[in-house]
Amino acid sequence: MGGMPARPEGPRAPHSSGVKLGPMAGDGETIVVIEDDQNISDLVALYLRREGFRVLQARDGAQGLAYAERDRPKLVVVDVGLPGELDGFDVCRRLRAAGDVPIVMLTARDDEVDRVVGLEFGADDYVTKPFSPRELVARVRAILRRAGSPARLEPSILEVGQVAIDTGRREVRRGESVVALTSREFDLLTYLALNTGLALSRRQLLDGVWGEGWYGDERTVDVHVRQLRKKLGDDLPLTTVWGVGYRLG
Repeated sequence: MGGMPARPEGPRAPHSSGVKLGPMAGDGETIVVIEDDQNISDLVALYLRREGFRVLQARDGAQGLAYAERDRPKLVVVDVGLPGELDGFDVCRRLRAAGDVPIVMLTARDDEVDRVVGLEFGADDYVTKPFSPRELVARVRAILRRAGSPARLEPSILEVGQVAIDTGRREVRRGESVVALTSREFDLLTYLALNTGLALSRRQLLDGVWGEGWYGDERTVDVHVRQLRKKLGDDLPLTTVWGVGYRLG
């Protein structure tokens, strides 16, 4: 069908990259919800609290950023169309500049531009309104599960081309320079490096890095690959395999 090859055997499991994983949910972990529609904010908070999360609700970007700085949440849910000086993209960009807290963006419509811009600013996932609160909770749980670490290999250095990936320090070097990557960009690069030489489909990459329960568009992979190429340039031997996906090395 369309020249799609059989799935390569034996791609390495995502946790083998040394990616940190943490508790699934339900132990009082804090989530900040930044949403100006009070009805939506209350509904999201209700479902998250039922799962055992501590939820802080903010009506604009400034308040949400203040909560995030003060309480160091496990995850932030942010609406794209916030009122005031800071919209959701501004909030996402500032959160990502300050650290690697997972971010789920809410969009008012199924607009690819919103999704792509949000992902380029470092969002981990997006949900389109109207949405099922249960689906949102499932995505939150999946993201937190991927951020945990029940089983890690010993830290190691993976070298591909002129790029070195330190899985213990979660640090990437291009020659002598450290390159700042988002958490998801690092995980994708590590997964590709663990499977050097294999042509991996977008679906395989989503399953390996985002998790098999992830609902999103396969083009999400393309956005993150574009960011890796922008940041690492020709030093990263990342090849597009037409009709399939990507191959590193």
